[in-house]
Amino acid sequence: MTETVEKLRLELSQLSIEERAELAYFLIHSLDKEVDKDIDLAWDIQLTQRLEDISSGIVSGEQSDKVFTELRDKYS
Repeated sequence: MTETVEKLRLELSQLSIEERAELAYFLIHSLDKEVDKDIDLAWDIQLTQRLEDISSGIVSGEQSDKVFTELRDKYS
């Protein structure tokens, strides 16, 4: 790690959780050089279909705390 990165890391660790989350969001999105409209469209179609499946009762969901507990138990 460069000296600059280490200095930033130390300073940024002093930020609030909200500030770090906002910065993380910015940094992650800054890695995207181009937006692939085909991928965005594919995600929109997939999410719309999943929402329709849930709304119509074709599929049902699980509580997130149950899913995460099962995953932790399985992989811990």
